[in-house]
Amino acid sequence: MTAESQPQQAQPHTLTRTLTRDLGAHDGQQVRLQGFLHARRDLGGVQFAVLRDVSGVAQCVGKGLHLPLPESSIEVLGTVKAHAKAPGGYEIQITDFRVLSAAVQASPLEIPKMEWNVNPETMLDYRYVSLRGLKERAALRVQAELVRAFHDHLNGEGFTEISTPKIVSAGAEGGANLFKLDYFGEQAYLAQSPQLYKQIMVGVFERVYEVAPVYRAEEHATSRHLNEYLSLDVEMGFIDSEEDVMALENRLLASIMAHLKSSCAAEFTLLGATLPEVLPYIPRIPLMEARELVNGEYGHVVGGKDLDPEAERLLCQYYAEKHGSDFVFVTKYPRAARPFYAYPEEGGELTRGFDLLFRGIEITSGGQRINEYDMLMKSIADYKLNPESLAGYSEVFKYGMPPHGGFAIGAERLTARLLGIANVRYARAFPRDRNRLMP
Repeated sequence: MTAESQPQQAQPHTLTRTLTRDLGAHDGQQVRLQGFLHARRDLGGVQFAVLRDVSGVAQCVGKGLHLPLPESSIEVLGTVKAHAKAPGGYEIQITDFRVLSAAVQASPLEIPKMEWNVNPETMLDYRYVSLRGLKERAALRVQAELVRAFHDHLNGEGFTEISTPKIVSAGAEGGANLFKLDYFGEQAYLAQSPQLYKQIMVGVFERVYEVAPVYRAEEHATSRHLNEYLSLDVEMGFIDSEEDVMALENRLLASIMAHLKSSCAAEFTLLGATLPEVLPYIPRIPLMEARELVNGEYGHVVGGKDLDPEAERLLCQYYAEKHGSDFVFVTKYPRAARPFYAYPEEGGELTRGFDLLFRGIEITSGGQRINEYDMLMKSIADYKLNPESLAGYSEVFKYGMPPHGGFAIGAERLTARLLGIANVRYARAFPRDRNRLMP
């Protein structure tokens, strides 16, 4: 350290830590910053150290500094000065510089220059440092605020948060997309959904929700699928139809977007993303009409029993252009495209199930559920499921379960579409997909 950079009257430990976002309130004052060495450069004996903390970055300037490797934990004592070209409009003239914990080797990624269009595997392989990037952590903060708004809105509508098992004896939806595990010598599975448990809990609290991971042993290796993801689940009793459920989700999404607008403006600006407007009434279209629409408007023929990814994209394009809505509910799914607990319409071919599409992709699956015992047992038989494996669930329907329904939102998918992230794996801190168990 030279004389110019030696500590002045105040020692670092006598000052309360200041965050970089608050520098404007300390113009001309001495402050103490702590964070990571985000970037460094040396210009003719003058050192520039960009410090990154949880709230942003600050340019710090000094002389005779021995700067460590980037990503080292550092502490800076200095005077705040207005500087139009510095990040945030202020820089720190260093009077004392301390290394709290030095990086022992160069970072495998140059964090200030990372972008989502580089090799995704590289960024995911080194997730323990790539998450420190400003854009990476901004995406996760948006998701955290999204989840907070989900909690707040449902609590305000009289819902009770629940916690359901993630080790189960049978799948909620049947099928083979279950992760098997040995449970003290018995066959068990990781839960693919809290569906059956949240229905049971409707008989307790009437309105319930859960925020928890779910697991799907699907062989996907795409930019839109994860094998472990955060599911935002909702279930409500004493409904008249699935319209009550869609109306709830409409209100919920409007509340979430309003919260993100007030709490994450800086993150959306950094990521160049725009918040959608949630219309008071999100448009609805039955599945078969949706298939006809994308065929008639765009010449796209849909095969199978659902909408394919291209049909989802085209349908969202149509509703954005013609109705000014980034959201559209697709309703009246056939039984073959829905799980055994979906409530059948009269005639038995269609259900009161729906999906919600947002900016070209499904983010929600939901609907009204079967609440009558005899109807449920018939449906289990129709789907050729083992009633004994579902006995712990079906028994409750002997005791007066009310008409009910709900939905589940994939938090990572919603986050990715909100922020324009092409690969959903970047919307989860430590993603698990077909080929990834580390870090």
